[in-house]
Amino acid sequence: MLKSKLLLLMGLLLSLGAWAQTSFQEEPADLGFIDNNKIAYYSQEFGFNLPDSGSVMLYDTLENWLGTPYRFAGNCEKGIDCSGFVNMLYDRVYGRKLGARNSAEIYSQLEKIDTDDLQQGDLVFFRIRKNRISHIGLYLGNQKFVHASSSNGVIISDMNEPYYKKYFAGAGRHKPNTFNMTSQGIIE
Repeated sequence: MLKSKLLLLMGLLLSLGAWAQTSFQEEPADLGFIDNNKIAYYSQEFGFNLPDSGSVMLYDTLENWLGTPYRFAGNCEKGIDCSGFVNMLYDRVYGRKLGARNSAEIYSQLEKIDTDDLQQGDLVFFRIRKNRISHIGLYLGNQKFVHASSSNGVIISDMNEPYYKKYFAGAGRHKPNTFNMTSQGIIE
């Protein structure tokens, strides 16, 4: 009798374990949870709070490019310039070609926006050389932007730094309804 009860109990435990294993496997992963953890990780890595609605694909890409040296007219991991960097980001992250090679051409093609309306993915422009648009970066949020600096390579800077405030020329974005982004960076 004791032997049969023990066998019954073991059978019950085995079937309960099999049920628990299959029921957990059938549930899909919570991508929102994963994205939120990645955003928290990148906030720590980059040193500032990233927007919760930000593009994880953008952050993944930035992690690989931060520290890449500056090279005029460069467009690869061995060296890249500011417009090449922004063109690469738009292509890889947003699936868009900016259609222009230098910052002045890009600036001329965009809808100009006020700095109070900046959103992640907008472009920021600077007049550093001879009073013309000569530098570009991609806005990340919280007054931060990423760019290929001629002295430090690909870095994240603050719009409020005196140097960037002095040379700031404007901001722009693609015309409305051109594209929409999800947190994964997928075009809808």
